[in-house]
Amino acid sequence: MGAPRPQRPKASIAIERIIEFVIRLSGVSAVFFVAAIFFFIFREAVPVLWDPDFDFAEFLFSKEWYPTSVNNVRYGTFALTIGTLSVTGVAIVLAVPFGLGAAIFISEFCSPKIKETLKIVIELLAAIPSVVWGFIGLTVMSKLIVSVTGTAVGVNLLNGGFILALMSVPVIVSIGEDALKAVPDSYREAALALGATRWETVFRVLLPAAKNGLLAAVLLGVGRAVGETMAVLMATGHAVQIPHGLLDSVRTLTANVAAELGEAPAGSSHYRVLFLTGVLLFAITLVVNVAADLAVRGIRRK
Repeated sequence: MGAPRPQRPKASIAIERIIEFVIRLSGVSAVFFVAAIFFFIFREAVPVLWDPDFDFAEFLFSKEWYPTSVNNVRYGTFALTIGTLSVTGVAIVLAVPFGLGAAIFISEFCSPKIKETLKIVIELLAAIPSVVWGFIGLTVMSKLIVSVTGTAVGVNLLNGGFILALMSVPVIVSIGEDALKAVPDSYREAALALGATRWETVFRVLLPAAKNGLLAAVLLGVGRAVGETMAVLMATGHAVQIPHGLLDSVRTLTANVAAELGEAPAGSSHYRVLFLTGVLLFAITLVVNVAADLAVRGIRRK
C-alpha cells in the first residue's frame, strides 16, 4: 500500500475557496454591470416610445434632426447612424493594415531593444486622451487636409476617420502582437525546417494560426472607433447630413449625445430620445459582436 496522502491545511483550503469565489464574482459582476447600464439607459428612453408625437420609424430612417424646433420637432437619426458607420469604416480601413503590419513587425522582425521601444511608444499613444486627439484633428489635421485637397473646411469625414484610426491602432497592435506571440514556436521551427522564408512563415503559418486573436484585435479596434465621442465631435464638423465623399462634414451618434444631453431638459422628449440613441448604439455594438462571433465560429470550423 502506498503512503497516505498528506492532508492540506484548512487555512489553505479556505483561502483557495475565497479566491475562487472572488474570481467567480468578478466574472458575474461584469455581466451584471453591463446589464445594469443597459437597464438604466432603457429605463430613461422607454417613456418616449409611448409619446403619441414620437414616430419610431422616423427616428430610425429620417435624415432630419431638429429637436428644438418650435413648430415641427423631428428626431431623425438616420444621418447620424450613417455618419457613425462611415467614420468607423474609414478608421478601420486605415487602422487595420497599419495595426496588423505593426503587430507582425514587432512580433517577428524587430530586435528585442527596438521591440521594447516600440511597445512603449504604442502604449503612450493609447494613453493620449481623446480630447487631445480632437485638438490635433481640429488644429493640425484640418489645416493639412485643406492644404492638400483644397477643400474649404478641414473638419470632415476624412479628418475624423484618420484621428480614429490613430486611436485604434494601439489597440490592434497590442492585441495582435499578443495573438502572434501565442502561436507555439514549434510552428515557426517546422516552417523554417521545410525551407520557408520568414515572410512565407508569417503569411502561411502564423496568420492562419493566430486568425482568431487577430480578428479579436480588429473588433476591439472597431469598438474603440464606434464608441469614441470627443475626438469625432471636434474633428468631423458636426453637420447632420449623409456624406457623399470623404471631404463632407458628418455628425456621429456619440457626438450628438455628448453635445446635446447637457442642454436637454431632464424628462423631456429630447432628453428621452438621446437616451434612445444610446440604446441604438447598444444595438449596433450587439450586431457587430454577433457578426464577429459568427465569423470566429466559421473560421474555427474551417
